[in-house]
Amino acid sequence: MGTENIRIKDIAERAGVSVGTVDRVLHNRPNVSQSAREKVEKALAEMNYEPNVYASALAYNKDYTFYCIMPKHESEAYWEEIEEGVRAATHKRRDFHISLRILYYERFNTPSFVKTTQECLEANPDGVIVVPSKLEDTQHFADELHERNIPFILLDSYMPDLRPLAFFGQDSFQSGYFTARMMMLLASNEEEIMLMKQLKDGHIGSKQQSNRETGFRHYMRDHFPKIKITEVNLPMGEPKESYDKILEDFFQEHPHVHHCITFNSKAHIVGQFLLRTNRRNVQIMGYDMVPKNAECVRRGSISFLVAQHAYMQGYACIETLFQAIVLKKEVTPVNYMPIELLTRENIDFYRRTNF
Repeated sequence: MGTENIRIKDIAERAGVSVGTVDRVLHNRPNVSQSAREKVEKALAEMNYEPNVYASALAYNKDYTFYCIMPKHESEAYWEEIEEGVRAATHKRRDFHISLRILYYERFNTPSFVKTTQECLEANPDGVIVVPSKLEDTQHFADELHERNIPFILLDSYMPDLRPLAFFGQDSFQSGYFTARMMMLLASNEEEIMLMKQLKDGHIGSKQQSNRETGFRHYMRDHFPKIKITEVNLPMGEPKESYDKILEDFFQEHPHVHHCITFNSKAHIVGQFLLRTNRRNVQIMGYDMVPKNAECVRRGSISFLVAQHAYMQGYACIETLFQAIVLKKEVTPVNYMPIELLTRENIDFYRRTNF
């Protein structure tokens, strides 16, 4: 007899107890004697009974609130895809009374992160997804979550010392190493390449970006130590005209530079500049399948994009909280996303989700 055909009445008859006793054991309710519980558990084992966890969770009729804490961002950014993913997964599990609240903090701003995380703690959520700030700031938040037994997932940057329920993101060092190898298939004869950064008060966007750069430089040092890597900073929050001047000055002064790398989702800033100024002899490699980047790939100013599956990451975070908290299932703790290379030839076949 399959599990789906086993009735509570069948279990009760086999165990020699009432239907009510079986129901209380299955739902872990009180007022069951030890001997009766053992009889029911023995009958369940003999009948290979596996409870329908979905039905049990629905019947429990509890409300769950999940919080997602992430940096403030513009549209057409990696983070926007994350948001779409968490919202889609929440909608899919709406029958289980799951609600989502997204809170934003200012990047590079410790008081903003602390204020946002405090707001989250005051709401006493059932589960949390957090894009970490600096380790010491995030450590305080993680300690408080552990103290309250609130499971949390790290997104984008992996900090194992925080002991999260799970992590979703790329292996950032390996990703940077990969981009260097791919770029050098085209740029092995170059003397100099440009590394575009976006800094704010001297700080890079995320630990993830920093680790990618480390992986990139590691490969370059080992295999192409003579190629000069020149950094160009397009400061965050500046107008397009400011970026145009910085880039125009750079390419005027470095006419022999034909390749640019960036580890953020804003390769399109350089890509659109190259299209406007008709510089067809410069190629860019960047990250994230956001629409502006995709358009530059189609038009030829970006040669390669590394896809991070941001939508899938957001979706999987909610789904993992659902599996762990609502269904009480074991989940995979470390989840590295694929490192995929997109070009003009395959970009239209990229699927942002497998769900």
